[in-house]
Amino acid sequence: MDFSFTLILEGIAVLGIMGAVFGALLAFAAKIFHVEVDPKQEAVRECLAGANCGGCGYPGCGGDAAAGAAGQAPVNCCVAGGQEAADKIAAIMGVSAGAEEKMVAFVPCSGAEGVAVKRFNYKGPQDCQAAMLFGGKSNKECRFACIGLGNCAKACKFGAMHIVNGVAKVDRDKCVGCMACAEACPKKIIEKVPYKQAVLVGCRNQDKGAVTRKICDVGCIGCMKCQRECPAEAIKIENFVSTIDYDKCVGCGHCADICPRGIINLVDLVKQ
Repeated sequence: MDFSFTLILEGIAVLGIMGAVFGALLAFAAKIFHVEVDPKQEAVRECLAGANCGGCGYPGCGGDAAAGAAGQAPVNCCVAGGQEAADKIAAIMGVSAGAEEKMVAFVPCSGAEGVAVKRFNYKGPQDCQAAMLFGGKSNKECRFACIGLGNCAKACKFGAMHIVNGVAKVDRDKCVGCMACAEACPKKIIEKVPYKQAVLVGCRNQDKGAVTRKICDVGCIGCMKCQRECPAEAIKIENFVSTIDYDKCVGCGHCADICPRGIINLVDLVKQ
């Protein structure tokens, strides 16, 4: 009994000594390899959204904070933090933030279930890239259509992307414009548009009208009616699809009213 108790005490003593030695070594290493952090960098880091979404173009919020504190990144670099973060960082840096126009993601596709012709019924993993590898360009006949399996929704850290009837939709109020969804989209069809833009073309099909009619009930056919009648000359047909110049667009909605395919959408800015 005494022998066992002695062994236990010796074991505890050895572990205690080892703990003390390793603790001293760690403390020494921490002192040797310690890197001084600019207090300004820490202050900037506190102003960021903390989402590590990558929308700033830097490797997470730490990278943005380091670049911002060094004056290498604009004060409005944190798209997730928006104007509030920009104002706080500007105060730290002693500069003016200015007014920044909010930008959001937009999926220019209206090829929902029952509207766009399918090439095949995909039954594999719910992953857009996998569907593309299985069937070539897409699970739909339109080469430019949203696949609708949710890679973008999975990438969004703000709950702003949802798949509705086979097409990705953006909640403009939740979207911060980080464009992580665009990076995740294998079709690379997701665009960044001004939050206040009231008129948007829900199609990017670049096939000729005769082809588009066969593969999608609502795809733009490049009829040029919107281009001819736009009072602001803000809309043109490029590569057989309507394209809006947001700087010229006055949001009158006339193009949406006359579009025979109903592909030009009016955003309800009242709810925005």
